[in-house]
Amino acid sequence: MARLLYRLGSTAFRRWPLFIAGWLVLIVAVGAIAASAAKPFSDEFTIPGIPSEKAADMQQELFPDAGSAFDDATVNVVVAAPEGSTLDEPEYADAIAGLIAAIPELPQMDPEAPQAGLADPTVAAEQLEKSFVKGAKAAGGDVAQARDNAAALSPLSKDGRIGTLSFEWDVESVGDLKPTSVEELKELLAETSDESGLTVEANGQGMAVFETPGGTAELIGLGIALLVLLLTFGSFMAAGLPLVNAIFGVGLSLAGVSAMTAFMDLNSSTTALSTMIGLAVGIDYTLFILARYRTELHHTDDRRHAAGIAVGTAGSAVVFAGLTVLIALAALSVVGIPFLTTMGLAAAATVLIAVLVALTLLPAILGMTKSKAFAGRFRRYNPKRDDHGRVLNNGVRWARVLAKAPVAWIVAVVVVLGAIAVPISQMYLAFPSDSTAPSETTERKAADLTEEAFGPGRQGPFVVVVDGRDIDDDDERTAAFNEVVAWASEQDEVANAQMVATNAPLGKDGAPTGPATGAIIQLTPTSGPDDPATLDLLDTLRDTEGDIEAATGTTVGVTGLTAITTDVSDQLNGALPVYLAVVIGLAFILLTLVFRSILIPLTATLGFLLSVLATLGATVAIFQEGWFGIFEGQPIVSFIPIFVIGVVFGLAMDYQVFLVTRMREAHVHGLSTHEAVVDGFRNSARVVTAAAAIMIAVFSGFVLEDDAIIKSMGFALALAIVFDAFVVRMVLIPSLIYVIGDKVWWLPKWLDRILPNVDVEGESLERDSVPVNVHAHDAKDDKDDKDDKDDKDREYAGA
Repeated sequence: MARLLYRLGSTAFRRWPLFIAGWLVLIVAVGAIAASAAKPFSDEFTIPGIPSEKAADMQQELFPDAGSAFDDATVNVVVAAPEGSTLDEPEYADAIAGLIAAIPELPQMDPEAPQAGLADPTVAAEQLEKSFVKGAKAAGGDVAQARDNAAALSPLSKDGRIGTLSFEWDVESVGDLKPTSVEELKELLAETSDESGLTVEANGQGMAVFETPGGTAELIGLGIALLVLLLTFGSFMAAGLPLVNAIFGVGLSLAGVSAMTAFMDLNSSTTALSTMIGLAVGIDYTLFILARYRTELHHTDDRRHAAGIAVGTAGSAVVFAGLTVLIALAALSVVGIPFLTTMGLAAAATVLIAVLVALTLLPAILGMTKSKAFAGRFRRYNPKRDDHGRVLNNGVRWARVLAKAPVAWIVAVVVVLGAIAVPISQMYLAFPSDSTAPSETTERKAADLTEEAFGPGRQGPFVVVVDGRDIDDDDERTAAFNEVVAWASEQDEVANAQMVATNAPLGKDGAPTGPATGAIIQLTPTSGPDDPATLDLLDTLRDTEGDIEAATGTTVGVTGLTAITTDVSDQLNGALPVYLAVVIGLAFILLTLVFRSILIPLTATLGFLLSVLATLGATVAIFQEGWFGIFEGQPIVSFIPIFVIGVVFGLAMDYQVFLVTRMREAHVHGLSTHEAVVDGFRNSARVVTAAAAIMIAVFSGFVLEDDAIIKSMGFALALAIVFDAFVVRMVLIPSLIYVIGDKVWWLPKWLDRILPNVDVEGESLERDSVPVNVHAHDAKDDKDDKDDKDDKDREYAGA
């Protein structure tokens, strides 16, 4: 592999116009496809085959006009009078009337479309109760129960102080909603509140507008990355090269993600994930090759040869490091969860692009810039050297500190990371909701007002779908529907259960003209959608629905937004062991191939488990439990653990590959294991530290985003890099190698014979002499090579 990559790097250096033009043509082509064929993103966290999805399919069969729990762009506007007042007071009633008149005039609204929910809450509540009581009396039913049912659906609180209005945007799905439409709604609500003294807030699916992260996160991450690169290279030009490569790769990746929406549904968080990972690995991979290129300039006067050696050695490590990330992300497809599969594949494609850019675009740019690659120097690299002329830097000093007491360091790391992992036992997984949004948002304020007025269950009702098509007699079918209502009502933690719709055909006067074969029962829990008691209620309904089906001859299913997100969370938890087995198994094989050792991959995997457990424990403590007041306590987003495990495993193996390949390279060239560890730190510690700092900066920037998914993902990934790069790879792994000694490179002879030799260390390359084929270049290259023999350049390059 080293020779193949050497040829690729040296060819890209020499034929730089072709390579740069090729990349530019590619990004223009992909961008054109994205601009012409891209579709809106989707936030449907659904999984075919889960109970709630089956119930939703049954509902669609019985009620073809029923909308999707995720696609309905419904907005709930909550209006509250000051304490001691009611909404029916003239000044507040007039303000509500003005609001009702203004909403249909908003963008993406059809002024002619009827909006049943846009009515004065006081009037609507009175009409609802009259209708329910009248119906109960006509049917000889329970009037008191009718009043309770009316109260459960009422848009007005019992004290008359808080009410709700509802409407639906005139769009196909939430993905079609424009941010400007929601902003105008917010301005209208604020204006109404300021002028009337009412508190006016809004939430619901119709407020969940997807917006690409606005640039703040990326700019902060890139700014810190630039500072780290400047300190690493001491050159403005060299510091800019990794950023240029990473930004180009991310731009191409995002264009590709947009183009992919023409062929598949992608979650709105996909772009943020691709941006996070693309920037991080794009900068790091370029940094590793560029740092090796600078080192190789100390061994040869031919920059093309140096570029080939850098791509052949550090590039080999980049390839295998990228493969581990690709495995971790692409393996998300094996768990059978569509939205995770598409997010994982999109992120994997981003990593693949980052690898290809580092291997080809970087040497092409180096070929274009020639001796200007390290221009704009403001600091010279003059390291101290030992008696043998070897560099004596902080990496060497740290490796020698570890060598003095490796067992003590191992124990310290295990104890500290183990202690940080303890809160993981309290992890509570859920999907973000309005009730867990930041307290300053209108969504959270609306949720709090709704809970105050109607109880927590109003925000997360269950939809019980009843299929009576197997019952022939109309009267028996109606009785069966009522029995299901009674069954739902008698469950603990149920505030109200009532039949809200049947699929009986209606005449022009709205009266049924035929029998109903299906019914929808709305079940309001006594607890909120994120309360464990609500999840227990769902389990109880599922456990006993077989009994009511047998007793009535119906088919019953429970769906609704809360049921769907709960089922998705359960499916994610169940898929985690399978995912871990696939990722760790494939990566173990890959690392065995790279290091030709059994113990190196084993220690790498055990170190990863320590770092990821500590990451999840710290995330629970700080993000969920709200320790130190950094974040408001809220549940961990359900798919964060599986994504953190996948991404962190891939990135952790990056540092393992980059650090330990230099150790193995030194060992292959004759150094003892102890000396090889020191030499590995001499050549890689500084660059790995810089790469880790850049990744932490990039991920940390996303903590500033408003979206709960992006915020928690950025926090967890940044923390994971801290633990894995600086604690596990820089402390635990070298200490374990010291303790194990030369046996760490052990590989059974039978396995050694069958494993191909991929030559990641570049053993087959001659660094100190220029291969014959390198001299076969034109006169212009000869002149450039002569110009490149600048003493100051080489003094700087002498790493």
